[in-house]
Amino acid sequence: MSDFDAIDSLLDAVGPEAELPPCQVRRELREWARLSKAQVARALGVSPSTLSGWESGRDPAGEIRTKYAYLLDGLNTKLATEAEAAPAAEQPLTSDTAATVTPSSSPDPAQDEDGDDVELLVVPEPCVLCGRPAGQRVAGFAQHLAPADCQPIATGAPATAPAPPAEQPTAQTPKVPPRTTRPARATERSKGPARHAFQEPSGPVDLIRDAVQGALAEHRGDVDAATAALLKRAIPDAMRLLDETRKGARYDVIAHPWIPDILKKQTARGADQIWEARPKWTRHELPPGQHEVTALDVNGAYLSALKTHLPLGQLEHSTGLAHDRRRSGVHLITPPEWEHEAVLPNPIGQRDEPGPLWVTEPTLRLLLRLSGPKRQLCAPPQIHESYTSGATENLLEKFRIALKDARDTAIEQGDTVTLEYVKAMYSKFVSTMGESNYNRELYRPDWMHLIRSQAFANLWLKALKAHDEGLAVVRAMGTDELHVIGDWHRVFAEGRSVTEVKVKDTYTAGTDAGEHTGEGE
Repeated sequence: MSDFDAIDSLLDAVGPEAELPPCQVRRELREWARLSKAQVARALGVSPSTLSGWESGRDPAGEIRTKYAYLLDGLNTKLATEAEAAPAAEQPLTSDTAATVTPSSSPDPAQDEDGDDVELLVVPEPCVLCGRPAGQRVAGFAQHLAPADCQPIATGAPATAPAPPAEQPTAQTPKVPPRTTRPARATERSKGPARHAFQEPSGPVDLIRDAVQGALAEHRGDVDAATAALLKRAIPDAMRLLDETRKGARYDVIAHPWIPDILKKQTARGADQIWEARPKWTRHELPPGQHEVTALDVNGAYLSALKTHLPLGQLEHSTGLAHDRRRSGVHLITPPEWEHEAVLPNPIGQRDEPGPLWVTEPTLRLLLRLSGPKRQLCAPPQIHESYTSGATENLLEKFRIALKDARDTAIEQGDTVTLEYVKAMYSKFVSTMGESNYNRELYRPDWMHLIRSQAFANLWLKALKAHDEGLAVVRAMGTDELHVIGDWHRVFAEGRSVTEVKVKDTYTAGTDAGEHTGEGE
């Protein structure tokens, strides 16, 4: 083949790129179909953050663009079919006019104090938080900007403002029919619990309940088989639950950001450079005499640790001694000397080598708290450099609450299947968001370290509380094991909820008591 033949072949292979509707329409089509970003991203073989970029203005190219256009065209066709029964004023999109769609609200872009995009609505829409008419959209969802305006609807009050006269659409400005106008069919209501692809569950907890019911039905009530099946799908199900709880959120999360080398494994089976401050401490000398020691088990340690300050975006490097509480990440510090080893564990854990080390946000905040004027238990840590991003403590709060509510209900009902499933969801979610082959949707090793460190810090604070209340702390291990001497009932509530503890073991220690090895040590 000559050079010119090769060039001709290349030219023949180049065709027009597939047409894509505007980014706003792409998002509206997906949301109309009740499809999560994670679902669409999996089907296209990309990450949810990549899909977020396509719905925010960026365009894919090549074969993936063709696949994405094919999906959107299919959703648009289904939308047109659904809209045939809608009022005449609500015209469906067509493949010929989709590219010229404009939002029906005629938004006036602005920004709120947090920097989120705000659209001023000509026609008020129900607030996603309280249901009352709202005049703005924040990050694509109607809601009130002022907290005082966001109030529950009084009994008997209308949920939305009276509908304005319908506008007559033109060929240049077709509208996506609002989801609130979609008629409920009697045939759909009569189908009971069965769901189709575009039916939205009533809440995040329903995703957990439906998964358990489906597994039990598939395995004909075999509890062991259903549990095993649910544990295998715990990671993708956790990501689906996360995506469901992120609907209407004020922040877009970068799922696959650039990560500094300190957060990357040094070898294939090695570790990165982050120190998580895992407690591994046993008291060397007990008070004179023999004592009954109670080994307490902290419930749902990793579940509680999901409430921690997590960086939203890509980590940025900085140097200096100042700590910005509005940001979160990892920090190179020289830790302070700890002079209370006889009665309390070192907040940074058992470390053999002196000098600077990379710690996470929870560890740094714990050290700053202990060095503050209220405690004065140590000197402030010296901060040398940091990798941080703007952060929020409530990033995973809805996700955590959904799992906690499902866990509480399962305990109340004696539902071991749901209990094991929920435990697998949050534990595997934390353990696979780093360099793992089991979770390709989220690559945040910084989050993994921060959540783990928060669990360790929470246990340390329980040890401090026990010490302050007059108990003798004997041992602190991992995320959930605390051994104490004394009447612990006046300090900690006993039970199975995440705010309570349960007894793991009891043993005698002290003079002539011999050495005891408790269960799980």
